[in-house]
Amino acid sequence: MSPSLTLLAILLSSIMIHQLPLASSTQWCIATPTATEKQLEYNLGFACANSVDCRPIFPSGPCYNPNTRLSHASFVMNSYYQTHGRTDYACKFFFPNSSMITTTNPSYGACVYLS
Repeated sequence: MSPSLTLLAILLSSIMIHQLPLASSTQWCIATPTATEKQLEYNLGFACANSVDCRPIFPSGPCYNPNTRLSHASFVMNSYYQTHGRTDYACKFFFPNSSMITTTNPSYGACVYLS
């Protein structure tokens, strides 16, 4: 193969590689279904007191329904996680024994979880 054809093949291969879809590594921090009401209440209070915008879970907000502590806690826990470095520490340390990391987007309808 001539040097110019080799260069053309490398160039075309490089262009094609950049067009391939990449696997998503997006993660969310949510409440575990086994979390107690007391843990969820703590998580809500902690996140809302530490720079998380909790308005989306208020009665007129897009994440109010379903109106459950599990749903509301998941939303604010993820907001805290996303705005504090997206580390296991930001999820599991601050929300002990009541949080988990997921790769499944928990957003629904108009309720969009940060990513």
